[in-house]
Amino acid sequence: MKKEKRSLWSRLFGPEPVPKKDETQFQFMNNFVPVFHVFGEDPYASDIVRGAIHAIAQNAAKLKPKHIRRADRDIQHVGGHIERLLTLRPNQFMSAYDFLYKVVTQLYSNNNAFVYINYGADGRIEGFYPVDASTIELVEAGSVLYVKFTFANGKKLAAEYEDFIHLRRFFSKSDMFGESNEAMIPTLQLITTTDEGIANAVKSSAFLRGLIQYTAMLKDEDLKKNRDRFVADYMDVSNNGGIAALDSKAEYKELKNDPKMIDAEQMSAIEEKVYKYFNINKKIVTSSYTEDEWNAFYESVIEPIAIQLSLEFTYKLFTEREQGFGNEIIFEANRLQYASNTTKISMVRDIMPLGILSKNEAREIFNLSSIEGGDEFVQTLNVVNAAKADQYQVGEESTKGGETIDEKEDDETGDGSQGDVESNVGST
Repeated sequence: MKKEKRSLWSRLFGPEPVPKKDETQFQFMNNFVPVFHVFGEDPYASDIVRGAIHAIAQNAAKLKPKHIRRADRDIQHVGGHIERLLTLRPNQFMSAYDFLYKVVTQLYSNNNAFVYINYGADGRIEGFYPVDASTIELVEAGSVLYVKFTFANGKKLAAEYEDFIHLRRFFSKSDMFGESNEAMIPTLQLITTTDEGIANAVKSSAFLRGLIQYTAMLKDEDLKKNRDRFVADYMDVSNNGGIAALDSKAEYKELKNDPKMIDAEQMSAIEEKVYKYFNINKKIVTSSYTEDEWNAFYESVIEPIAIQLSLEFTYKLFTEREQGFGNEIIFEANRLQYASNTTKISMVRDIMPLGILSKNEAREIFNLSSIEGGDEFVQTLNVVNAAKADQYQVGEESTKGGETIDEKEDDETGDGSQGDVESNVGST
């Protein structure tokens, strides 16, 4: 594995491990300042944004990390310590589901997500910790790139950039950071204004509004006194009957209150702008999607996250030599769990006879438990190894050891008949 590292807690909130005298700000080719600030207005505070991010994060958290090794066109499942960490408990505070959920939530909330790789004294990886900071800065010291985090409480953490899994979204202008969610703020402000308008309209429609006209001339102080008495008697919340009484000295004239509210179609159009920003739709958020809609969501949203995670974890966790031997961390998902029963039955019926699925793998597709001996593969006799297909073709000759099949059968039967050859011809 990688070189020996100090533990997380020896760095957290302690002296920054960046040599001050050698520290220089990392230079971007496009002259961007290498500092990322979390955008002032928190989009995650919006219920619509939170629902959209939750729909993505809860499905991405179902991805299964695996340590594999690709060798000679074969894929071997290695398993081991790293896979156990990522599939069970990446750190002492989070389950594997919570870990991936938080990482993806940070990615979509800030368009940047950092995960600290905690190495023990012996260089063995002991855990993975998502880092949620308000300011992130890149600095160089002695030709080494460092990341400096400043948290909301003023505490700081600094470590080498190679010690972090770094995921980005809207990766455009900056050489190192994803863009902020500033582009979404006008839509969120519109949603906030709409919500406030609806709340104010409901409040205003609940009040009695009007003018009291007195038939006699009253002094100003008497007018105010009578008005205050009327308000106290009839416009208090305790007057739940909504009835006001006046004598012949005064007449009440109601002022019609007709608050304007946005209609459902307009509100839906505003919400749809948020969903488009996250490349999803309302059916994904409300879990009312069809099989095809789920597949589109997986391919356009979840699968790119899985690829990004796989590439970054592989590069940061394995040395160049280990990568050369085919070691990878991949994140995969059982896409068939969202397929209809018709699709599942059709797939098992069509590909299981080819020896592609074991009995237990077929049972897993239908959410059934494993059985003893279920790891065996079954295959129909109607298929044949492609390299031997010519031997089973009627009317074609195939040489073996310098003689044709016909010649070989002549030698075996002695009478030139086909003998058992025809009986060995399989179905095609």
